[in-house]
Amino acid sequence: MVRVLHIADVVGTPGRRAVARLLPGLRRELGIDAVVCNAENSADGRGVHLRAARELRDAGCDVLTGGNHTFDHPDISQVLADDDLRAIRPLNLAPDAPGSGSITIRVKGHDLTVLNLIGRVFMQPQDDPFRAADAFLENMPRRTPRPMVVVDFHAEATSEKQAMGWHLSGRVSSVSGTHTHVPTADGRVLPGDTGYVTDLGMVGPRDSVIGMDIDASLRRFLSYRSSRLSVADGPVAFNAALFEFDPVRGGCRAVRRVDRLDGQG
Repeated sequence: MVRVLHIADVVGTPGRRAVARLLPGLRRELGIDAVVCNAENSADGRGVHLRAARELRDAGCDVLTGGNHTFDHPDISQVLADDDLRAIRPLNLAPDAPGSGSITIRVKGHDLTVLNLIGRVFMQPQDDPFRAADAFLENMPRRTPRPMVVVDFHAEATSEKQAMGWHLSGRVSSVSGTHTHVPTADGRVLPGDTGYVTDLGMVGPRDSVIGMDIDASLRRFLSYRSSRLSVADGPVAFNAALFEFDPVRGGCRAVRRVDRLDGQG
């Protein structure tokens, strides 16, 4: 088996610190072979910069994925161009967007491809993620056995994420939803041996509104006026899912949630 841990959206400094504290132990405890981590909120709750990407790499993250806030920091082009960071952004952005939407790494002598997509429902308009995924898979070298492909689908609507899971069932190894910062309890193996979970959740302050300060978030809802949001404090929820892949057949054998609490905050 190849065991891949897919870590949910990391939120700000508290999230990065929690990954650094918990991930080394989890790699030993669970026999993890590779770690995919969504980093698009890792810099002050919005975007990713060089320092955040390097901290996550040093903590043991093998591939960093993005989303709708990927380009919120000016040094993102350096992040995406640094081969050591293995950072990617959604595939279905404008054709001239810097960086790549996928990456392939070697794990236990096998290729593991990570594909990043972004949804369109309740999000800024982008190219069709379903057709982008189809084109990507069609252009992959045809091999027997089926290659291992991990998909990070950064999307708002649960319906769109579930649709993507069924759309890719039997063609990729796993589909994980990210973006909403609220974990779902529907991890399963779909027909065709594709691991699936609607949303991984987040690595961010537990006592918060999706990682952000409660009072500032409440002011937005109560006054209907914009207020500056900052990352909350306190214990950090660490949400992830562990996928067990058969490297010979390229399919998923098991999915289980990995949820911890970092009390140091």
